[in-house]
This record gives sequence, structure tokens and C-alpha cells, in this order.
Amino acid sequence: MKNHSLIFLFGPLLLLTGCHQNKSQDHSDASSALPLSVKTIETEFQTIQLREQIPGTVRPIEQATLSSKIVGTIEQLPVTLGQKVQKGDLLLKTSADEISAKVLQAQVQLEQVARDLQREQSLLEQEASTTETVKALEKRLRIVQAAAEEAEVMLSYTKIHAPFEGVITQKKVHVGDLAAPGPPLLEIENFTRLRVESDIPESLIDFIKIGESMEVQSSADSQSITGSIVEIAPSLDPVSRTFLTKIALPENAGMRSGQFVRVLIKSKQIKTLLIPQQSITRLGQIERVFVALNDKVSLRIVKTGATFGDKIEVLSGLNPGEKVIISEIANLRDGQSIEITP
Repeated sequence: MKNHSLIFLFGPLLLLTGCHQNKSQDHSDASSALPLSVKTIETEFQTIQLREQIPGTVRPIEQATLSSKIVGTIEQLPVTLGQKVQKGDLLLKTSADEISAKVLQAQVQLEQVARDLQREQSLLEQEASTTETVKALEKRLRIVQAAAEEAEVMLSYTKIHAPFEGVITQKKVHVGDLAAPGPPLLEIENFTRLRVESDIPESLIDFIKIGESMEVQSSADSQSITGSIVEIAPSLDPVSRTFLTKIALPENAGMRSGQFVRVLIKSKQIKTLLIPQQSITRLGQIERVFVALNDKVSLRIVKTGATFGDKIEVLSGLNPGEKVIISEIANLRDGQSIEITP
């Protein structure tokens, strides 16, 4: 009898507990059914200026590879790799004993012929010489002068000076090495005057012209610099189907020779649907947006394209005129009741 009494006592308690749980659940469902306030934007076609990114390389406008014009042993090399030099600074000097001797010989001959000519001219005034003798000496003087000038020029070839202000970027020899015509000895570049060289595809060549401003973007820090197109190759490369284009950068652009950059070319205009990137949610490879439809949330699977600032192109999944929800994205569920606020 005692066991049966316990069973009857627990029965009402279970019924009371069940009723209390149902009331709590009903209260929770009632609160979740309240409309969620959201903000929306209406989709529409927008005209976009496409910009193509073409790779380019920074090069110095002033760049020189220096070599010797004569054979000689390097006696002086007063520069180091990376050293900044001024225009006219001595960069390299070779030995020139033979050329120096020729210069001295030519100077002596020049002095001798000049004295002989002066003497014969004085004698001609005294009618002690002939006109033919004077003319012969004048001709001889011109020949000796030319020989002396040639020797002086050859002597100047023993010294290599900086053709412009710049930095030594290559140093291929040392003191004691033999310098000869042809092989490069030094390379110098002016880093204050730079340009970008880029191979522009045939399909984009009609969108650019000489003198036009062009945006150049550094790959290192995404810094953008505006340059000017100064050269466009008149013919295209038959292999790559591109035109070599050179873009002058402003002085002290903050870039380095050999640096990789991107050239941004404005191409055709298109009309497309754009929505804020913040309205996109991703689940793996699936891209989703929430649309307000009859005061309810409608989940849409979309396919996106290029980004334009804080907006992204929608290729499929949305139609013009639909209202995309741009707030409370994390709290939205398909079919949920919503209230659109301004």
C-alpha cells in the first residue's frame, strides 16, 4: 500500500512541472517571434569604370654602363658599391705610360714646327725665304697640332668620370685588373629619376596615350603614385602580343630600381549590381545574402565578382529592386520576421 501511495503523490508533481515548462517555452517562442529591426539597401545597376592591373618594373631614366676605350692596368678605383657620386667625379683611372709619351712627343714636335714657321715668316718679310716654304711649314703645323690633339684625347680615355649624379650599382673590377675596350667595368644609376616599364596587352593599348596620367601601385605597401606616359612602342612584340610602355614617375617617388609594381589602366565601363561587402556571409565556398521579402528574411545564394572599394559585384542570385539587409547580419535566419528601419 505504501508503494502505491508514493506513485499517486509523484503524479501530480510531474503534471505541475510539465505545465511550468510549457509556459516557459511558450514565453520564449513569443519573444523570438518579435520582428527584428534591420536596415536595407535597394539593389540597382551601377556604372563602373573597370581598371586592369598590368605588372611593371621600376627602372632608372639615367643608367650607364661604363667601359674603357683603351687597354691599360687599373691604377685608381676610388669608388665602392652603393656609393653616391656627383657628375664629373673620377671613377676609374688606368695606366697610360705609352700614351703620355706620345703626348710629350707631339708637344715637342708642335713647339719645334711653331718655331720654324715663325723663323721662316720673319725671313719672308726680309725676302730671305720663299712663300712655298712658309706654306709647307703651316701645313706641317696643322698636322702636328692634330697629332697632339689626338694624343691628348687618348690620354683623356685613361680616366672615367661620372656622366651624371647617381649611385654605383655594379663594380666588376679592382685595382690591378686589366681594362680593355668592351667589357663593362662600372654601372651607375640615378635613383631620383625613375620610370616604370610595362608590357601593355594588345587589347588595352587603345585605352592609353602619350602624356596621359597613369596610376602606379607598389606591391610592397600598396602605395599609389601618379605617373605620366612618355613612350609607347609603335609596334607590338609578336610573341607576347604586348606594347612596351614607359611611365615617368615624379622625382623622389620612394621606389627602387628593379621593384615590381602594378600599372592600373582604366578600360571599358560596365553596368553591374553592387552591394556592400558587409552584407555577404560565407559558409565554406558558399556566399549568401539576406533579402527582405514581405517583412520576412529570405536567404539567397549568390555569386560575386570583383570588389570596388567597400562594395562587391554580384554576378548572380540577386535582381535589381530587391532589398538587401545590411545590419544584424549575424542574428538573421531564413524566414525570420523583420521590421525595416530607415
